Amino acid sequence: MGKGASSSIVPFMAAMLIMVCASVSTEANGAQKAAAADSGTRLTIMSAPKKKHSCNLFEGKWVRDKSYPMYNSSACPFIRKEFDCIKYGRPNQQYLSYRWQPKHCNLPRFNGKNFLKRLKGKKIMYVGDSLSLNNFNSLLCLLSAAAPGRITTKLKTINSRSFTVVTFQDYRVEVIMFSSHYLVDIEKERIGRVLKLGSIKDGEIWKQADVLIFNNWLWWGRTGPKQPWDFIQNGNKIVKDMDRVAAFKAGLKTWTKWVETQVDHNKTKVFFQAVAAIHYNGTEWGEPGVKNCLKQTTPVNGSSYPAGLPLPVRIVKGALKKMRKPVKYLDITVLSQLRKDGHPSMYNGFKGMDCTHWCVGGVPDTWNQLLYALLVSPATK
Repeated sequence: MGKGASSSIVPFMAAMLIMVCASVSTEANGAQKAAAADSGTRLTIMSAPKKKHSCNLFEGKWVRDKSYPMYNSSACPFIRKEFDCIKYGRPNQQYLSYRWQPKHCNLPRFNGKNFLKRLKGKKIMYVGDSLSLNNFNSLLCLLSAAAPGRITTKLKTINSRSFTVVTFQDYRVEVIMFSSHYLVDIEKERIGRVLKLGSIKDGEIWKQADVLIFNNWLWWGRTGPKQPWDFIQNGNKIVKDMDRVAAFKAGLKTWTKWVETQVDHNKTKVFFQAVAAIHYNGTEWGEPGVKNCLKQTTPVNGSSYPAGLPLPVRIVKGALKKMRKPVKYLDITVLSQLRKDGHPSMYNGFKGMDCTHWCVGGVPDTWNQLLYALLVSPATK
């Protein structure tokens, strides 16, 4: 959970989302007008972008908004101690009052009841590492604040794999967290634990969901005791180790093949969420000498991050571009890079310095607000 794991996070590519505009509105001035503009489920174009009636939801900036946060995190029973910054004494809470403002449109405000009604009887599954867990906690808080009726939690096991299922009984909506550090399999064999780059057996469980949100990369750089495998199998060859970027590429190729051949795209919507930023090096955002996020209280100003985007962005972009079946990319990279103030730092249940994960409430609520826009907004293709 600390800095060792964080060094492996790399953000991913940008993706342009095309919106069909149902009504045109003038640009909101100030937090109060902006909150009113994004209160529904419709994406509204504010000013003329380069391409008519288009809006890149992931291009924008953070603005102060007194109508945020969208829920009281102290009242949410689903926040793990890693992410519960207020409970563990974070003194500055200004980080809760920022809203993501796309450049050319208003993002609809998250409406938990509408989300549940639109997805009634459906299964929403997060598949990935602790950043997926971060996201999972956020969605549960957003939904339970809006619809605090009958909610049950259980640990379900299929084929020796356990995962958490939270059911909003009044809507028969299941929100599921399936932990998978690499997406591909790790199996115990005679020689030890083998990371199999060409195998995804857990997919039989995943494809039962109606919405799948994948996340991957955080664990690929782990070495030593923190590495949960002993050997890597790539094709028919088993080795003690290999270039981790090459291994990531091979595992990602296996995942794309699985999505194309095993998922019923008439039933299931697939999303791949970019890994969010880490903030241990102040040089990346213009503060040389800063070694963590402890004293950060405001976002990076503007719409771009000085450090730019790293190599794995191109890897994921290339893999998704080759796919023949639809996968929507939740490109939270830059908007998360800008939020150097959004991490737990020392205000978590472990008291370690964490500039990898995110406070809940906080930045992950925006990740789910973007997911909401893509799932339920009538103005979204």
